[in-house]
Amino acid sequence: MSQNSTFSAVARPLPTGRPAPEAAPIGRLHSVETGAAADGPGVRFVYFLTGCSFRCLYCHNPDTWKVGTGREVSLDEAIAEIRPYVGFLKRVGGVTLSGGDPLAQSGFAGALARRLHDDFGLHVALDTQGALGGGLADDWFEPIDLVLLDIKHADHERHRMLTGRPLAPTLDFARRMVRLGVPMWIRHVLVPGLTDAADDLERLAERIADLGPAVERVDVLPYHTLGAHKWAELGRTYPLAETRVPTATETAAAVERLRAHGLPAH
Repeated sequence: MSQNSTFSAVARPLPTGRPAPEAAPIGRLHSVETGAAADGPGVRFVYFLTGCSFRCLYCHNPDTWKVGTGREVSLDEAIAEIRPYVGFLKRVGGVTLSGGDPLAQSGFAGALARRLHDDFGLHVALDTQGALGGGLADDWFEPIDLVLLDIKHADHERHRMLTGRPLAPTLDFARRMVRLGVPMWIRHVLVPGLTDAADDLERLAERIADLGPAVERVDVLPYHTLGAHKWAELGRTYPLAETRVPTATETAAAVERLRAHGLPAH
């Protein structure tokens, strides 16, 4: 037997009473943004993690769908990227975990959120559609100060058509955040012909209103085509190539419809 194989075959027990240390989580990052103004309150440092279970027809980051894409980083390496900005961010904003869907890398995202919140005192926001959160323990969300919850559609069938996934897990996640006392900002993309029908907006308003004061803000986000070129780069056909962007008047009308239900829509 070679010297190398001898060492690999011998198990060395840890001292009594000391549990085996957990391996530090490794994550995959698509990119980071250092001065984001639309991903939570104030100025944000945003980590864009790879991996997402949804396949939204209007997705502007299809290059984040697979967890294995992006660059591999350790927890310490991810922390090092934000460290120069911590003092500034504590005064004017915080950090947002986005993607993709950060819950696709829940082990890494949870450890990162805990470090950022507990060790650095940063306000931590989680940008997600919530569908992958059902298997996480309640304490996973302790370092989360705000959830930016994407509700893609209010109708079950049309939600599945739009995203490839059911609506129920997102609604269950929203109700869980209410129970845990985690504030939410709801985000809804307004897509002409897909998510802008009066009946659908009324149903959306009712679903959000049922969540009560946990919803601090509702953002109506106009559909855009800025990510269409990424589909082509990935060899995919962009399914909404013929869909126009909503006008400012149409977006304002959607906002007013939600406000009519007493919602803090913008």
